[in-house]
Amino acid sequence: MGGATVLIVGAGPAGLVLGNLLLAAGVDCLIVERSSRTHVERRARAGFLAEATVRVLVDNGLGTGLLARGTRHDTCVFRSEQGEFALRYGALGREEAHTVYPQQHLVADLVAEFLRRGGDLRFGTPVSEVGGLDGERPWLLAHREDGTPYRLTGRYVAGCDGRHGVCRRRVPADAARPHRRRHGVSWLALLVGTPPALPAVTYAVHDRGFAGHMARTPSVTRYYLQCEPGTDPASWSEAALWEELDLRMRAERFGPLRRGPVLERAVVDLESDVLDPMQYGRLFLAGDAAGLISPSAAKGANLAVMAAETLARGFTAAVHEGDEEPLARYSATCLPRIWRAQEFSHWMIGLLHAPAGDDEESRFLRALRDSRLENLRTSRAHQHAFADNYVGV
Repeated sequence: MGGATVLIVGAGPAGLVLGNLLLAAGVDCLIVERSSRTHVERRARAGFLAEATVRVLVDNGLGTGLLARGTRHDTCVFRSEQGEFALRYGALGREEAHTVYPQQHLVADLVAEFLRRGGDLRFGTPVSEVGGLDGERPWLLAHREDGTPYRLTGRYVAGCDGRHGVCRRRVPADAARPHRRRHGVSWLALLVGTPPALPAVTYAVHDRGFAGHMARTPSVTRYYLQCEPGTDPASWSEAALWEELDLRMRAERFGPLRRGPVLERAVVDLESDVLDPMQYGRLFLAGDAAGLISPSAAKGANLAVMAAETLARGFTAAVHEGDEEPLARYSATCLPRIWRAQEFSHWMIGLLHAPAGDDEESRFLRALRDSRLENLRTSRAHQHAFADNYVGV
């Protein structure tokens, strides 16, 4: 037995930001995470933080690392058969930029700060059951490293354990409606041990498929290659990967890429998923547990942090003031922001991808894609709208 006022399942950005904010507010909490600390702190994920996300982190004493080692990015580049154009989105719309800071570094910072503040964080602790959600004392059935089960009880449960985690599965089918879309597009995601070859995020549109270049650190770069769904990432040799990247990024025309060892590779299927509402009884979902967004617009970690801030305010009001109204409004507060991000992500998918076939529909969709790019290149109104949505959450 044991527990805390708020039981947090999952030590990703959502769970760790929530835990740190609750400790700062004097709300007792506990985080359980199924993976090891080493795995969590080395797991490479997205690294583009919006200004609103940076504000949450910095204002709550969680931004020391990103301020010291993060890099400001305010420009993206689009390449196509028609040429190349740069969009300095940091000077458009609300004039906001991204801070590039790899998610694994942010997670390591958040773990260290949570422990420094005296938080209880249990790695290697999977949760097999969540119960009592419609009562006053919800509980978790956690497991020690040797497999021994034990129960944790609390007043609330925060499910931050991902789309396939136990918390999402405990929401009854008739209590929330999932909204899902498979976009029929897959990316081969590559982490390469080489400095960025280009000064800005670069999106390359090609009839063979999309390719992308994103900086991560001074010595590591993220590349994406559109591939067939179901592709085995190991089926590509490094030579074939670089040949295809050179072709789609049009290296012969715009300059060579910096080659280096491929450190990680995985296939990412572009999917969207939103659960409405994001709560059930005493259970509140945040991050990927509440909804999945495609990586086409780098919104996932940003939405997770914003949801954690909203949830922390709700728990604090309930515990210290006896006011549960903010918790009751949690889903209604978060969902408009999530759907705005989903809409922009869906638009970005249409901007960057089109079928390669020679049938009427494929030709039509490629023409639409080319028109979107041309509108973005030439229309100031489109550029301002792009900037507001690209950075905004």
